[in-house]
Amino acid sequence: MANLLDQLKEMTVVVADTGDIAAIEQFTPRDATTNPSLITAAAQMPQYQGIVDDTLKGARETVGAGAAASEVVTLAFDRLAVSFGLKILDIVPQRVSTEVDARLSFDTDATIAKGRDLIAQYEAAGVSRERILIKIAATWEGIQAAKVLEEEGIHTNLTWSLVFTKPLLVLKMVSSLFHLSLVVFLIGTRKIPVKNHTNLTKIQVLFL
Repeated sequence: MANLLDQLKEMTVVVADTGDIAAIEQFTPRDATTNPSLITAAAQMPQYQGIVDDTLKGARETVGAGAAASEVVTLAFDRLAVSFGLKILDIVPQRVSTEVDARLSFDTDATIAKGRDLIAQYEAAGVSRERILIKIAATWEGIQAAKVLEEEGIHTNLTWSLVFTKPLLVLKMVSSLFHLSLVVFLIGTRKIPVKNHTNLTKIQVLFL
């Protein structure tokens, strides 16, 4: 008899929201999505230490011995997200989402640049952009960045950021902008600090 997870897979799409590769192997979702906090948690697990060490070493070599530690960490973290994404793509049959740093949520140009960079890293590793979603906060600036990236063939996954705007108004705006249909809310919210003392409640939404 099929277990509850198998029954669920028959009726909907299962997407894993984790950086734990072993868990993804165990539950075999169709897609997977990660974020910086999940990657950080996974990077602290002993079984992934090799990935972390190789990524840090490569980042140091790229920026040079005289680079500031913050520069090394920033580059290493981006590369670590892609490294985990590549491992996950060996398991899931379709797509993985990789998140743009939430601190860029109100900077359209920086979000576009980061999305392009993440895709370039995946393509340099031999992965088609069709298998990647760039996860972007659905601020006004993030939506504008997503529009530009979509026009370039870089697909996006907008993460809801409910600040002062009514949810249904944002939904109408996003749906009109991309001519897409809302398929499912991924259950769960979390608060992240953005711009001094502002908190954004993030609700992930999957668009197809």
